[in-house]
Parts: sequence; C-alpha cells; structure tokens
Amino acid sequence: MNDNPNTNPERVSKIISFRKKNPSADALAKGVLQGDKTALARAITLIESTNPKHSIQADFVIEKCLSVKTDSIRIGITGVPGVGKSTFIETFGKTLTRLGKKVAVLTIDPTSALSKGSILGDKTRMQELVKDPNAFIRPSPSGKSLGGVARKSRETVMLCEAAGYNVILIETVGVGQSEVVVHSMVDFFLLLKLAGAGDELQGIKRGIMEMADAIVINKADGDNKKRANLAKAEFTRALHLYPPKVNNWTPKVLSCSALEETGIHEVWELINKYITINIDNGYLDAQRQKQNKYWVLQTIEDQLTQNFYNNKEVKRQLDLLLKQVEQRKISPFKAAEALLGKYRDNIAKTKS
Repeated sequence: MNDNPNTNPERVSKIISFRKKNPSADALAKGVLQGDKTALARAITLIESTNPKHSIQADFVIEKCLSVKTDSIRIGITGVPGVGKSTFIETFGKTLTRLGKKVAVLTIDPTSALSKGSILGDKTRMQELVKDPNAFIRPSPSGKSLGGVARKSRETVMLCEAAGYNVILIETVGVGQSEVVVHSMVDFFLLLKLAGAGDELQGIKRGIMEMADAIVINKADGDNKKRANLAKAEFTRALHLYPPKVNNWTPKVLSCSALEETGIHEVWELINKYITINIDNGYLDAQRQKQNKYWVLQTIEDQLTQNFYNNKEVKRQLDLLLKQVEQRKISPFKAAEALLGKYRDNIAKTKS
C-alpha cells in the first residue's frame, strides 16, 4: 500500500486529468475547499493573472471560500538576504507538520526590473518540505508591487486557509517596504537576524524593530553560538527601550539553528503563547478586522492606480509629458495635473 499521496497512482491520475481540463471557477472553488493542491495552485494563478476574464473567475472562487471559518495562524518572516530564511522556514515547516499542522508557505521572489523575470526558486531550496503532503509552497513574482510583495498575497492567504492550511508562513524579500505590507496581513511578525554580522543594533531599521513580535538569532551553531548569545542579550536590552505595544506584548529574543534543528520548538511555543494571550484579550480578532479595513482601502487605491495608467488618454500623453519634465519645459506638478485632467475628461466622456 502506498501511503504517500504524492505518489499514489489513483491520485496522480486524478491530478493529470484535472490539469488537462480547463476547470470552471465553481470546480476550482470546490477543489480548493476539498484541500486539492492542484485546484489551489490554479486558483492562485487566476488571482495573480492580469487577464480581466481571470479576475472575474478569481473573484468567484474567493467569494465561495470567504465564508469558511478557520483557526489559522498567519506568521510573517523577514530578514536580510543571507540570514537563512529559506532554511529556517523549511525546518520550521517540517517541525509543524510533524506536530500535525498543515502549513502553507508563501514566498515572494524579487522580479528583475530589466528582464521582468523572477527566480521562483524556493521550491528548489525547500526540497524536503515541498515533498511533505501537509505542506504547500507557493513562490510568487513580486512584480511592481510595493517592496516586492505580490499584490494578490492577501487573497492567496484566504484561499490557503479555505483549503485547510492552519499555519500560513509569509516570507518577505527582506528589502524595501515589503515588511510593512506583510505586517498588515499577519498575526505574528518574526524578524530573523544573524550574530556577528556587524549590524546587531546600528543596521536595523527602527520601523522593523517596532513591528517585530519576536527576534530570532539564526545560525546559532558551532563557533557562532557564543556570538549568538551576545547578540541575544544586546537585542533584549534594545527592545526594552521601545514603547510597549498596543497589546502590552513585550517582544522576545530567541536563538536557533535551522541547520541543526535546535531552538525551533521554542520559537513555535512562543508564537503559540502570543496567539493564546491575544485571542483571550480580544486583540487578535480586533487586529484582523483592522487589517480587513486596511485592505479595502488598499484595493481601492490599487484599482484606481491601475485604471489610471490603463486609460487611453493617459497612455497617449504620459511619455510626452515625462519628456517635457526631463527637459524642464513643465513642472512635475503641472504634468501630473494635466494627466489627471485628461483622465477625468475621459471618464466624463465615457459616462455621457
């Protein structure tokens, strides 16, 4: 008997059959609600598509999945490149699946500004976790969205929860303003740091420190253990200088080795403690409601921006006015006002 669902002949046959078809939005929604990974992946592809037809189908799938109540925990994970995010997430994810959790990992890869290509290499880096039947890994190109965070990540989280994944890990690229966006969609924000990298305190953005609910010193193994303990003490002292959070939580500092798989359980225990406290005091529910309101406004802003730049009159005038700004023939403010005027006039003509 083959217990691995990834190699079960009957399941493989169903997946191949599903992929060959062009399933309806209703079929995709049903597949997502049944926990089918293929349906989930295709539904996320619809969400990420810029095709208007796909957007309509994606909206239908999201509406079908919206009413599903879940007890999921959303965890944001950030850290500079080289801190070991992928290794940590894989080790952390495997630990959680061994505890009976279903884990979805949403990783945001930087898109090249020149080639418009994206690495999308996290499935390669997380070779063990990707084979786990209770894990789902979805790399997404960041595109032009703020700080490298995919514009549709919020909807993707909702679909993963509807598919039965009760721990959602969202990795940021660790640069720009991506942390701010990820922080607006998670319950717990984890900052990974390295010891002995010369940036224990001075190299940290104040905003990220203020957002962090915990700091974890990664790669605390071998000769680096002593430096990790020193860094842990420094960060603990530094965090006491910050004002208390709204929920009165004092961020904690832990150390771990994702390579040696030490300290990982302690990280999960801390997150569990945080979630339990904030469920009991009502903060978690209030925070999610606040996040939902934020995403209403963010979606309006995104839609207006998209409509503006897709407007025919704006497209026609944009390059011309940008050149005039470069040649100092017109001020940036007057150019912007001219474009907005063209947009308003075009909208008025469409309505009349």
